[in-house]
Amino acid sequence: MPATPAYPPHSAPRLYVDVELSDGAQIRLDGPHAHYLLNVMRVKEGQPVKLFDDRTGEYLAHVTTTGKRDLKVSVDGKTREREQTPDLWLLSAPIKKDRFHWIAEKATELGISKMIPVQTQRTQKHPVKPDKLRAHMIEAAEQCERTALPQLDAITRLDAILEDWPNDRHLFFADERLFEGEEASFRKALVAHPGPAAILIGPEGGFTDAENVTIRANPQSVPISLGPRILRADTAAVAAISLWMAGRGDWAG
Repeated sequence: MPATPAYPPHSAPRLYVDVELSDGAQIRLDGPHAHYLLNVMRVKEGQPVKLFDDRTGEYLAHVTTTGKRDLKVSVDGKTREREQTPDLWLLSAPIKKDRFHWIAEKATELGISKMIPVQTQRTQKHPVKPDKLRAHMIEAAEQCERTALPQLDAITRLDAILEDWPNDRHLFFADERLFEGEEASFRKALVAHPGPAAILIGPEGGFTDAENVTIRANPQSVPISLGPRILRADTAAVAAISLWMAGRGDWAG
């Protein structure tokens, strides 16, 4: 006699839907969602699908009807509440499209709560397409079983961000101009500066001297070092998030 499969099935397709879910809800899926389920996953009536809405959590549903370009699912019940994400923002200057998309994906997987693309003086002319960036974040959340998505802000000038910076959030920035004798251990900085935080990663070529002065003038800014090696912007972003999560986030426990 075959063993009873685990339920809910871990192999069920998993999708983000931009609608608030609830037990018993009937959801029509079309467009890319329908293409993925019908043509890639080949789902049939009665088969399970996992859905999450970035509002209430994750739900198990099953396919009720299928068409050529759409399908309907019925929500059976909640499997998980929406996760509580650590209060960490990532501020990152845009770099080449594929590498910036990679940053957004990995930051989503690691658990940030907000991402803000930052326009600096040395930011190259790499246009940021919010829809594309958001799509990469959603795909990462779908694949990694996250139930919450980071907020994505529009690209904003560095000076505007600093001018309106909240006084209850520390701004850790990877500083290439550390003064002689200046303590910049990220581990020690995390101990000394608990609470809501953001990580600021500069562009290829780093911050200008004037930007460095402006950042340091902000009372919430904390210069940090990411170690003895020079890191590319994308590597620096992931390294800094990982260190914060290990020291202050939900890895720390």
